Amino acid sequence: MSPVSTLQPKKVLFIATRQIGDVLVTTPLISKARQLWPDAEFHFLGYKSKLDMLKGNPDIDQVIETSDRPGIREYLSLFNKLFQRYDLAFVTQPSDRAYIYGLVAAFHRVGVLGGHPQGIQSSATEKSNRQNAWKKFISMHTVNVDYFSQHVITEKLRLLEIFVKNPSNLFSEPINVTPPIGEALTPAITNALTQPYVVIHPGPLTAYKRWPLAHWQKLIQYLVGHGLKVVLSASPAKQDLLLNEDILSLLDNDTRSRVIDTAGRLSIPQAGSLLRGAKLYIGVDTSITHLAAACNTPTITLFGATPPTNFGPWPNGFIGKQPYQLRARSQTIGNITILQGPGECVPCRKAGCIDHPDSNSECLDLLEVDQVIQAIEKLLAQ
Repeated sequence: MSPVSTLQPKKVLFIATRQIGDVLVTTPLISKARQLWPDAEFHFLGYKSKLDMLKGNPDIDQVIETSDRPGIREYLSLFNKLFQRYDLAFVTQPSDRAYIYGLVAAFHRVGVLGGHPQGIQSSATEKSNRQNAWKKFISMHTVNVDYFSQHVITEKLRLLEIFVKNPSNLFSEPINVTPPIGEALTPAITNALTQPYVVIHPGPLTAYKRWPLAHWQKLIQYLVGHGLKVVLSASPAKQDLLLNEDILSLLDNDTRSRVIDTAGRLSIPQAGSLLRGAKLYIGVDTSITHLAAACNTPTITLFGATPPTNFGPWPNGFIGKQPYQLRARSQTIGNITILQGPGECVPCRKAGCIDHPDSNSECLDLLEVDQVIQAIEKLLAQ
């Protein structure tokens, strides 16, 4: 552990150049940094279309957007905008590009370093160590990723360890994820919400995080049969729109008439408004699940390959470093329930059973609808 830094930055840059969920999980770090430096100016650098999770965030003074694959002109423009403008940069992802941005932008840096899961051969670990060497050299403090034992929010908060005398104090008070401010829903959607409703978001970024179509069909029939309206959510991505269409095609006409399909029709702030009014949210391992938890909506999430100890949705108000167990068929912390399928290999942190984005995951295929229904009944009873 490095000595405590006395740095009092006036301008700070947070860098999260990945997906919208990765942006959202930086908000506890930003909130805690604001407590340390109440008068500092905070900027945030991320990819275009991935920063809506920060809309209205009271701790962010400016958002800087860049393409995920910028050309030479955009790189030059961005570097000119960033060059040595900041006292401190928080590099919250271990990518080379994120570290280069931090090196260009700030006089000092702290950052997350990548690694390999347990059991990966030592040669890969040695290669990772070589790749991380220059990142350590340019940083005043680094935190290693631990995909199985360390929650991603704990990982981000530990970037502040060098600035506090007692690092355990970072986890001694309630920790919250800050959602974006809400935006009004369209009248068509608002007028359709005439009874208590459940939001379902079945579409993950990759196929290996999917739950079978027939399971969604049975679950929706159960919810509708118990007097609940079902709101189907999805991103505008073609694969997510098609997934929702496939689910709807399996429903009988009566059930279908009590389902509202909002696929591709909501911004992230609008999704937040929808979630805040929901009686319950059910989804897979995806960013909207983290948003539901941040909005304090009772949440049930279906996990397969991903370790919940690393990326389970954070239960707002939790005190400590780790809310979850690595493996449990069902675990509830606060108003968040994580369900996992059977198998000693769960969670493997691979891309499904054949370690490919288009793979299926047997653990999710075998996660029965009855297990989800039991979790629903328990949450609704509360």
